[in-house]
Amino acid sequence: MAGTEQRHGGCQCGSIRYRADTLRKDSHVCHCRMCQKAAGNFFMALVGVPLSDLSWTRGEPAIFMSSEHVKRGFCRDCGTPLFFWHTEKSYIAMTTGSFDHPAQIPMDTQYGIEARLPQIDQLTDPGNLLMTEVDIPDEVAGIRASNRQHPDQETEDWPAVIDTNKADI
Repeated sequence: MAGTEQRHGGCQCGSIRYRADTLRKDSHVCHCRMCQKAAGNFFMALVGVPLSDLSWTRGEPAIFMSSEHVKRGFCRDCGTPLFFWHTEKSYIAMTTGSFDHPAQIPMDTQYGIEARLPQIDQLTDPGNLLMTEVDIPDEVAGIRASNRQHPDQETEDWPAVIDTNKADI
């Protein structure tokens, strides 16, 4: 998995893009509570990139210091989590889902399994597996018509539309 194949990625709105020239052989998911909160999900999927092999090609991430030596980067416009960086390490752990082609990055390890949420094991019934395009086609057309997500490829420019109003839920 590690190697010299250049990979690109970025946030959902396209305000931040990056290039990783190599990946480490440490692709993993982390179930710890801190990663759950940072991802807003059951776990965070990460893969290491040597700092010398990472370039920000559009924009720069905002930073949250989640502990004394850990910086977590995210897009200040759309909120996409982008990385976990222990500042005493020579590499940064990029969120696997923020790469343009995350399916090409196999998972090697699970960390923090003491905090693994039991719901993950509840998704074994094949009857509960739905395909968006097939099972809710009426919603898909509306999503496609208003989709502002950056495509999974490099673009010269991308017109991010950002709503800075407070949520009107």
